[in-house]
Amino acid sequence: MQVEVWSDVVCPWCYIGKRRLEAALEEFPHRDQVEVVWRSFQLDPSVPEGETHPTLPALARKYGTSVEQMQANMAHVEQVAAGEGLEYHLADAVSGNTLLAHELLHLAAEHGKRNELKERLLHAYFEEGRPVFDVDSLVPHAVEVGLDEAEVREALTDRRYLAAVRQEGATAQALGATGVPFFVVDRKYGAAGAQPAELLRQLLERAWADANPLITVPAADGCDGDNCAV
Repeated sequence: MQVEVWSDVVCPWCYIGKRRLEAALEEFPHRDQVEVVWRSFQLDPSVPEGETHPTLPALARKYGTSVEQMQANMAHVEQVAAGEGLEYHLADAVSGNTLLAHELLHLAAEHGKRNELKERLLHAYFEEGRPVFDVDSLVPHAVEVGLDEAEVREALTDRRYLAAVRQEGATAQALGATGVPFFVVDRKYGAAGAQPAELLRQLLERAWADANPLITVPAADGCDGDNCAV
């Protein structure tokens, strides 16, 4: 069974959703037969590449609210994240274009390191306050999970995976995604947002049951409730 997750590396609910999916898988008896594939989705592709800006005032302007109200909203998200074992510092965050980060994740996938790099980038951005927007900031994270620095720089410089990232974004839109995280199981079942772990587990169970229907054989001798004649 395959679970595809469209998300961005600067989406606070995406990291929360990742933790909740992991919790759901822990309770899913067939977890060893589940493949989780992280797909690319940019929250704001309009940000010019190479530019960064403080997140707090930018979000306040975007949603037409005060900086104080946005800071309160961020504090709420931080509390939710803490419930999943994550330590956020959202008011101090810096935003930028995440296209290169997604391209790097495609390179990592070719080396079987996509899951490790996804976790590393999320942790770096949300819990360490480190940037993930340019080649020089991405290289240390890539090397840490076992990728070759020279190959990373070459792949990001020649934009080897740009088309692949854009294709995944187009696929998400075709599947009906309007935001992230967006979970899709076997391209049949979807769930939008950082759903509770219990709901994600139920989604997995339903998809598993549909893919593995019960096979019955003709009835034989047996017991029916309290009636068990010998």
